[in-house]
Amino acid sequence: MLKLGGELLEEPVRLKVLARTIVKTSRACPIVVVHGGGREIDAALAQASIPKRQVDGLRITDDPTLQVVVAVLAGSINTRFVAAVNAVGGRAVGLTSADAGVGLVKAAPPHRATNGELVDLGRVGEPIAGSEAPLIDLLCRQGFIPVIACVGAARDGQLFNVNADTLASSLATRVNAARLVVAGATAGVLDAEGRTIDVLDGTAIDGMVGAGSATAGMVAKLRACRRAIDADVRDVFVADGREPARLGRLLTGRAARGPWTRIVSASEAN
Repeated sequence: MLKLGGELLEEPVRLKVLARTIVKTSRACPIVVVHGGGREIDAALAQASIPKRQVDGLRITDDPTLQVVVAVLAGSINTRFVAAVNAVGGRAVGLTSADAGVGLVKAAPPHRATNGELVDLGRVGEPIAGSEAPLIDLLCRQGFIPVIACVGAARDGQLFNVNADTLASSLATRVNAARLVVAGATAGVLDAEGRTIDVLDGTAIDGMVGAGSATAGMVAKLRACRRAIDADVRDVFVADGREPARLGRLLTGRAARGPWTRIVSASEAN
């Protein structure tokens, strides 16, 4: 399971290199890709004169914001990404978590921010735990590459914005993925001096979030990674998506050295 930050998908040259890495990886092992698109959503919101509101890396989503999120994620970014993968020999299929069997969501409860404030996130969805993902299994068995935009639907058809890290963590658990790699534009999780932290467990994650030393976007990533580890995903990494060759080796279990951050259980840390 690979989650890609939207910032990695904006430049055509980088997108093509990433697409080649994904295709090469798919020939060694099945791969499912979840992507975000925060910066392009921000730009589209600004163009529509809709204010951006976030808390702890989560986008507060009213109905006008949701319309923009759906158009950008499920429309332009997903289609562009799928086309890039298929152009270099892949068999990518564009999906959202609203598609059959990918994953139902429910309205997320009010979010307790790191500053203690309780925040209503609006049209933000939370994956429903425990459900299977037969469409993902079927596509992977047939050699396709599911590329999933983080838009979800509830049982009544209401659409929701879903945090991409949260969705990737949930799907990794539901499809019994051996490995979850969360790739962005940093060399893993960084300390106060900008150095990559090699290993983090749940206690260390709680300490970083509580102390405010994790950036807003990293808070959501760390919490999602911890949920994956707690749900028995064996290997969870936060890695640099700007180095596709190393990312490919990490996805297939062939990389011996980082920089990246491995998220581990308390028992492994000890």
